[in-house]
Amino acid sequence: MPSWSDHPRGRTRTAEVSLACLAMSFRPEAIKGTGETGVIDYRLARQQVIQQFRKGRLSRLDVCDAHPELRRAAAAASQSTDEPCPICEDENVNLVTYAFGPRLPAHGRCITKASELAKLSRGRAQVACYVVEVCPACAWNHLTRVFHVGGGS
Repeated sequence: MPSWSDHPRGRTRTAEVSLACLAMSFRPEAIKGTGETGVIDYRLARQQVIQQFRKGRLSRLDVCDAHPELRRAAAAASQSTDEPCPICEDENVNLVTYAFGPRLPAHGRCITKASELAKLSRGRAQVACYVVEVCPACAWNHLTRVFHVGGGS
């Protein structure tokens, strides 16, 4: 049980005074935690789109609308998966990774090798990476995850 003490503003509990005296910072670095960046995963949004398509609320034209440049990147500079396309189920989806950040083109840079991503992660500038799944057959595409690399000192 907290004890009572005399305080210039009146009689207070000791436990309350000690908590009130703790210095608390509201600066961004105080609430960031360990400093590690997280991964934003879009699986729930993806499932919602697929469900809406299967219920007939979205047409194939609504969900299979990959930009021609994204389709080219999926054909030439992507990572193959074993996961079938959720729309056409004819081919497996490919993962295309784009990086955006300082000293990179404004339209982003398509990451084709793990060594490129490793090089970016060693850099001083923080780079945002976006992974998009693309079906080469029907043009289905969906953002799967976003993460940051680099930013080291």
